Amino acid sequence: MNASRIRHHHIDVAGVRVFYRETGPADAPVLLLLHGFPTGSHQFRRLMDTLGHRYRLIAPDYPGFGHTEAPDGFTYTFDRLADTVEAFTDALGLDRFALYLFDFGAPVGFRLATRRPERITGLIVQNGNAYEDGLSDGAREFIARRREVPGDEAAVRTLFTLDGTRFQYEAGLADPTRLDPAAPALDQYFLDLPGRADAQTDLAFDYRSNLQLYPTWQSWLRTHRPPALILWGAGDPFFTPAGAKAYLRDLPDAELHLFDDAGHFALETHLPEIAPLIDAFLDRIR
Repeated sequence: MNASRIRHHHIDVAGVRVFYRETGPADAPVLLLLHGFPTGSHQFRRLMDTLGHRYRLIAPDYPGFGHTEAPDGFTYTFDRLADTVEAFTDALGLDRFALYLFDFGAPVGFRLATRRPERITGLIVQNGNAYEDGLSDGAREFIARRREVPGDEAAVRTLFTLDGTRFQYEAGLADPTRLDPAAPALDQYFLDLPGRADAQTDLAFDYRSNLQLYPTWQSWLRTHRPPALILWGAGDPFFTPAGAKAYLRDLPDAELHLFDDAGHFALETHLPEIAPLIDAFLDRIR
């Protein structure tokens, strides 16, 4: 496959200066790439290089992530992240697109899908949960923390340290030599910017709002039956393979691939295995 040239832009939407990466022909089918925590649109660079010659791939940074600039006083909740991404798609005139949902990208993307179901042509879900089945004990403990409980905020903030970032990348990964150490280092750079830890703390304490919406998202899946490709690093310490298999209850025709030797950041370490699956899926639904 030939490498594709990635273009880098800023656009002002809903009071936020959104940074995004884009590649591919303007008239090609669109895949909106929604990143997770603690990363940003940079996590998709290699995928965009690989598939951007065939599809229009667009990857924004959310407020509080990457190069996006949010105003003072921005409210960091998942509803507001989704508001910003929805306004971003409106500003770019994206009326039909597939969604790539990874980690935080799942709660952002499912909010978009349930608000504007007519826009969604398909789903690629990579370690992004929509079922309580897939929440590990550690994830449940994290989500149960409350700002008003003494010690809970300090415990949440340990996740924003370099050790916490490395743990997310390395846990469950069978061969650590597959991980480029530049990936967690780059994420840590953005986490350490002024105000970012505060923004991430607000989002951490808002995460429970996503669980409250799981039944709504599952109902949307059952009702609309979008074509779906489920990709999962089985060693994920937060979202277990049960969360991947749970999608089949509502999407029995979904294509499921578990990568037993991958962790949470499966795309980072297993791109050669994952990219052809995405290419074939997008080709089927185009």
